[in-house]
Amino acid sequence: MIHRTLGRTGEKVSVLGFGCMRLPVIDRQRDRIDLPLATAMVRYAIDHGVNYFDTAFGYHGSAFDKPGESEVFLGQALQGGLREKVLIATKLPHWLVKTREDMDVILAGQLERLQTDCIDCYLVHGVGGEAWTKVADLGVCEFLDAAKADGRIRYAGFSYHDVPAAFTPIVDAYDWDFCQIQYNYMDVECQAGAAGLAYAAGKDLGVVIMEPLRGGRLAGRIPEAVQALWDKAPAKRTPVEWALRFVWDDPGVSLLLSGMSDMQQVIDNIEFAERAEAGPLTEEELALIGQVREAYKSRTAVGCTECRYCMPCPENIDIPGVFSTVNSAALYGDLAADLELYEMFVGDGRWARASACVECGQCEEACPQKIPVIEEMAKAARLLDAQQ
Repeated sequence: MIHRTLGRTGEKVSVLGFGCMRLPVIDRQRDRIDLPLATAMVRYAIDHGVNYFDTAFGYHGSAFDKPGESEVFLGQALQGGLREKVLIATKLPHWLVKTREDMDVILAGQLERLQTDCIDCYLVHGVGGEAWTKVADLGVCEFLDAAKADGRIRYAGFSYHDVPAAFTPIVDAYDWDFCQIQYNYMDVECQAGAAGLAYAAGKDLGVVIMEPLRGGRLAGRIPEAVQALWDKAPAKRTPVEWALRFVWDDPGVSLLLSGMSDMQQVIDNIEFAERAEAGPLTEEELALIGQVREAYKSRTAVGCTECRYCMPCPENIDIPGVFSTVNSAALYGDLAADLELYEMFVGDGRWARASACVECGQCEEACPQKIPVIEEMAKAARLLDAQQ
């Protein structure tokens, strides 16, 4: 297994990290992890050099305000001497934090569930500009300093979900050890993007990549036009290996996380990781990946740039989020996966359904792309809310 340095921490981490958000489950119930299979997967990974395991408060849970089963599982799976061989990463759910004291209470519960007295890599989970302002005002910097000082955590980081412009101010707001960003060959300008990756790496932060396969969409139903492009490459690789190699190609990347759901995925990804030296892609191969990107983009259903000028919606619809879901389904052909994420965000009341649109027209007046939002929202409602 190839290892890289996790930024200023000096820790040597496997270029493949094990994400514990998509573990195998029983009867498609997210809060019922298949414990024997998942444990075998974790131990196989450790035996083959994987030493970074990422979980979070709510992974494999039934609600975002309650602990999921992932932390409990990982704590148990690492018993018998395995804990000392790996770095554990978990996250502070900022949406549950109302006071400075809440941070300590949440961390205490995570230490208990993970059966450890110290979490190696502790992240503020999924922050953007607004969320960061909230937790910063509540004293998260003081909390992280105190947790590092008394040994409850070793390294402090954050995972990021927001527009590109909000990323660098968060990087500069605290003396972070590492960050975690979404990055793949389709998302070079999305969220932190390539520019954010370079900025964080230039500040000597470790950079952990999530969603290198865009939630599996770059590995699933490959459109014929895309597969034809892969087939013409001199190097014969699966779409999964092409996607992972694109991320590993950047020397600023410390490791990528793969949320593996079966043993074959573990075996395959470890094999790919053993060939993951930085800089192996040729100019011709990078150009090919660019052609694949454009082939996917040609399938876009709604020309939304997610500028968010249409927000806030009076009916509390996340208009860019709805169109992003519609576009993802069009690009990658995995509507079931997109519906799962959609239901996650509307199911707990954070956002209203697409069908809640009252056709007020405020969004259309604000849209610089002149998208017929009312018409497209009606189409989205038929696609996403048909089962309701």
